[in-house]
Amino acid sequence: MHLRDFFAPESIGLDLTARTKPEAIAAMVELLRVEAAIGETLRKLLERRESLGSCGVGRTIAIPHCRAPLIPQLRLAYGRVPTGLAYDAIDGQPVHNLFLIVAPPVEASNLYLPVLGRLAQFAKGGDIPERLAALTSPEAFFALLDERGA
Repeated sequence: MHLRDFFAPESIGLDLTARTKPEAIAAMVELLRVEAAIGETLRKLLERRESLGSCGVGRTIAIPHCRAPLIPQLRLAYGRVPTGLAYDAIDGQPVHNLFLIVAPPVEASNLYLPVLGRLAQFAKGGDIPERLAALTSPEAFFALLDERGA
């Protein structure tokens, strides 16, 4: 399993202008390019998940995630907020990098938790925040995933 297989080039956003957590979640959902009604449902589910506890894992990274019946297969998106935003991250620092995971409630391949774990492991890489900050294109993002075997 490679994380890059779940990202589409159009699901990579390097210059998000969100200033709040709800704006960031909405911007991440937009990267999935789903119908408006599905996007609204995803946004609500993600905000509900965040109300249970922040998905801000620290080191400038958040991994918002949810299961949704309207999503036929696991999908990922990556967004960067160059200015950073308050996200109630575990380390109290602003979040600049968001990895979104959405998946159906039941999936035959059962990849939701393994992908979440793989993203968390990727985020722990010593220089990952700096490398993400230096990205200039979706191709560079994919090259970083390949380099790290993610």
